[in-house]
Amino acid sequence: TRSLTITSADQSMFEKAQGEKVTLPCTFELSEEDEGPLDIEWVLIPADNQKRELIIIMYSVDRVYDQYYAATTRRMQFSNLDPKSGDGSLDILNLKAADTGTYQCKVKKAPGVQSQKIQLTVLVKPARTKCSIEGSQEIGKDVTLKCVSQEGSPLLSYDWRRVSGTQNLPATSVLNKNTGELLLKNASREYSGRYNCVASNRVGTDECSVELNVTPPVNTAAIIVGAIIGTLLGLSVLCSIIFCFCKKHREKKYEKEVHHDIREDVPPPKSRSSTARSYIGSNRSSLGSMSPSNMEAYTKTPYSQVPSEDFERTPAQNPAFAPSKVAAPNLSRMGAVPVMIPAQSKDGSIV
Repeated sequence: TRSLTITSADQSMFEKAQGEKVTLPCTFELSEEDEGPLDIEWVLIPADNQKRELIIIMYSVDRVYDQYYAATTRRMQFSNLDPKSGDGSLDILNLKAADTGTYQCKVKKAPGVQSQKIQLTVLVKPARTKCSIEGSQEIGKDVTLKCVSQEGSPLLSYDWRRVSGTQNLPATSVLNKNTGELLLKNASREYSGRYNCVASNRVGTDECSVELNVTPPVNTAAIIVGAIIGTLLGLSVLCSIIFCFCKKHREKKYEKEVHHDIREDVPPPKSRSSTARSYIGSNRSSLGSMSPSNMEAYTKTPYSQVPSEDFERTPAQNPAFAPSKVAAPNLSRMGAVPVMIPAQSKDGSIV
């Protein structure tokens, strides 16, 4: 007895790039003996056998159910609007890396039941490929050109080519296609130019480029001397600033201390000239009444000496100064001759 059979081509593996569209075939033929309702079901079989199968989409009793798997909503649909015609193929739009897995198509129409498994692999094209240079770009040094793709499904392959000049890689170059590194040994000026890297896998390619400029070695001694001189100049300028600041600070501090020492309630000192004049005037006024007994004391005091302010203070104010008692000398014994000093009386006559 003839029953339901799946007639799709025996293609069990598909490889597609991310973002593309794929159609997983599932065509079938019904027999006269199949009298039950037609059911078409697509499920995703997880890689872990411990997990249950996920229903993606189903056709049953002339109705489509596609709300089982939220991640595939509006991205997975039947290729034929009328699956009961014998075509239950599945279209997957805008493929993602997460869509990779094993898909199974089940067709049931009692008593016939058939199924078919298809392996889908979603590959990511190389993208965001970046080129860089590692090492000193000096003559005689080893230089490494690096090429890395930020995105892309393995296995990625890298290939370098020279864009400018002879377009051939230098004879001393060593290429690693798996890591994308191009080693240029003992670089020379002839190695200078633009280099291009192509990253590729089974679904696409991506490129980047870099400019290599091999130059003579840098005079490091001159750089070091210049750095030292610059540092010393900077230190000298800094020291000058600090010295000026400290000097100004000391001057301000001195002015402040002198200002606090001056008291407003203390009268200014008398001038030396006024003190001398008062002293001489007092001595002159006393000459008229001078007697021979105190003549000797006055002769011992020279007029050329200008007394200080302490001379005018009272004994209470200046304890160190105490007038001495001078005994009246005997002028007759000394052989001195009395001197008559004229004096003026109250009525103006001279006595």
